[in-house]
Amino acid sequence: MVQRNNTIINIDWITVLVYLALVLAGWINIYSAVYNEEYNSIFDISQRYGKQLLWIGFSLILAFFIMVVDSKFFVTFGYFIYAAFILLLLLVLFVGKEVNGARSWFVVGSFAFQPAEFAKYGTALAIAKLLSSFNFNFKELINKTKIVAILIVPVALIILQNDTGSALVYFVFIIPLFREGMSGLILFFVAFFASLFIFSLLISPLLIVIVLLIVTLLIVLVMKRSWSYIMNSLLLLIVCSIPFLLYLLLIKKEVIDFYFVLLRASILSSVILIIISILKRIPQIPLVVSIFLTSLFFTFSVGFAFSNILEPHQQARINNLLGVESDPLGAGYNVNQSKIAIGSGGFTGKGFLDGTQTKYDFVPEQSTDFIFCTVGEEWGFIGATFVIITFLFLLIRLVILAERQRSVFSRVFGYSVASIIFFHFTINIGMTIGLAPVIGIPLPFFSYGGSSLWFFTILLFTFLRLDTSRLEQLH
Repeated sequence: MVQRNNTIINIDWITVLVYLALVLAGWINIYSAVYNEEYNSIFDISQRYGKQLLWIGFSLILAFFIMVVDSKFFVTFGYFIYAAFILLLLLVLFVGKEVNGARSWFVVGSFAFQPAEFAKYGTALAIAKLLSSFNFNFKELINKTKIVAILIVPVALIILQNDTGSALVYFVFIIPLFREGMSGLILFFVAFFASLFIFSLLISPLLIVIVLLIVTLLIVLVMKRSWSYIMNSLLLLIVCSIPFLLYLLLIKKEVIDFYFVLLRASILSSVILIIISILKRIPQIPLVVSIFLTSLFFTFSVGFAFSNILEPHQQARINNLLGVESDPLGAGYNVNQSKIAIGSGGFTGKGFLDGTQTKYDFVPEQSTDFIFCTVGEEWGFIGATFVIITFLFLLIRLVILAERQRSVFSRVFGYSVASIIFFHFTINIGMTIGLAPVIGIPLPFFSYGGSSLWFFTILLFTFLRLDTSRLEQLH
């Protein structure tokens, strides 16, 4: 039975036990990943596993302090915590240390701190605070602007640090927003443009333009199904195709870049289509054409950004993932070695400390980003499945806890916690088996590193603290 103001009784001990199990399993696998016979004590703080043990101890202390803080503290100071981490993101650009090409770390002696991790926590609090505010309505433009502002500021600062992987995590906030009433069309367009991004890198822009024209026509037909309307739409399509084809045929490819010719032809055709639709009083077509043009510009901007913004190693990783090129000794080396390690584990694994791929350092970053390959090699299919099931159980449990909240703030924050953990879990394991690009994000509670462990501990236990006060109305 739930009792007010009794944290010990009200805390969800099932989630706490799952957290402890994951942290313990992560520590054991870190020990195995960086095992050194000369320093074989698991408590040796000169080694990574010893340092991880210290960070686990500090994490438990953090969890304790969070549980004794009044739950209304997080509601009251949500915006202030967000602002504090935004300031740290700004500061790290000037005084931060560059690690693996990203200037995103504060380093003092042997201690390193990554504010980009904790900024996700501040953003989750700010989003929860905004959505729980009095008379919040998704339909109001001012509220949409506030949401975009809260999300875009940390993303922009993290991209400036050259840490694209951490910036991508912010897309998961669409899940709590959708849960609280955001239009499903936004979710559709996110999926649509994500698919368009991938296709833009795989197939010819000309083919994409043709497909977009067909999709545009189909949308028009769905909007109004009368035969006369269909004939008018087909006529308009033929009319707007004439300048499109003439422009392609008359302009020489050697004089002007073919892609820009294609873009200009599409714009010219769209303008003609809009003019005719206005004259014939067909109000839906300008909207559909606007979507078409937006998709078109996005398609061409992907190619530009891929060639001019992404670093060469990032381009190589994406091409390797999509199968555009194969470089098992270069950009694809990490993933290739990781898949070998996981595959060599078989059904039951090679056994604790007996992983050859792990022991002889064939897999780079095997205690951080690629910690899951140690699980696969030494514990096999059984061990890897157990880890995945444990994470899935945690995620389902978090959603159940979020749904039982009376407070909008607690529910939104709970969904944010589940979404962030889900993204990290999915992408990290996807990286190790070649199903996701290598973007350098840790496996929650498993990967080596104090910043990561502290961030996920604070994130999880803040929600557990809010859950203990679920009978109260938090505003």
